[in-house]
Amino acid sequence: MKLDLREMLAGAVTTVPFAYTLTPPDLSAGAPGRLWGVRFPAPLCVKGTVQNDAGYIHMTLTLSADYIAPCARCLADVSDSFSLTLEKTLTTAADAVGMDEDKLDDYFVIENGFLDMDGQLLDLLYMEFPAKVLCRQDCKGLCPICGQDLNQGPCHCKPEPDPRLAPLKALLDELNEKENNNQN
Repeated sequence: MKLDLREMLAGAVTTVPFAYTLTPPDLSAGAPGRLWGVRFPAPLCVKGTVQNDAGYIHMTLTLSADYIAPCARCLADVSDSFSLTLEKTLTTAADAVGMDEDKLDDYFVIENGFLDMDGQLLDLLYMEFPAKVLCRQDCKGLCPICGQDLNQGPCHCKPEPDPRLAPLKALLDELNEKENNNQN
């Protein structure tokens, strides 16, 4: 959505409220890191205000979304909601000219009186979405051998020892053998 801020820039109004729905990102061709397997059953909701305080223009907004994502341990679907609150300073394209690239990241840029927010909000969603989604805090995950969901009960697999610990196991076996020989 392109938010029209021309009246604010002309001094006619000091506050511009907004509310709209944002189409979720298309993740069918694969998703970047945190959004792997995430589905959004409805559009994302965006609402907030842009305020001009004597030339200092700042925006406060909330982005909220319902989502379905696989549990990071057992892959069961988890339905939950995500909310992100953002406060950002706005600047005009003319004021942004010559601004250091690192400093420019702190601003949203108004171009020709309009603020294009969708791309920037989707970028924030990619960065701020939870890195790990769990069906419950004590999720036991899947058996690494047979793949059974350990939340539904134990499997009958014999865990394989970590090959990196084989030298320690050999040492322990040797110590146990010496102890058994000393007792006989």
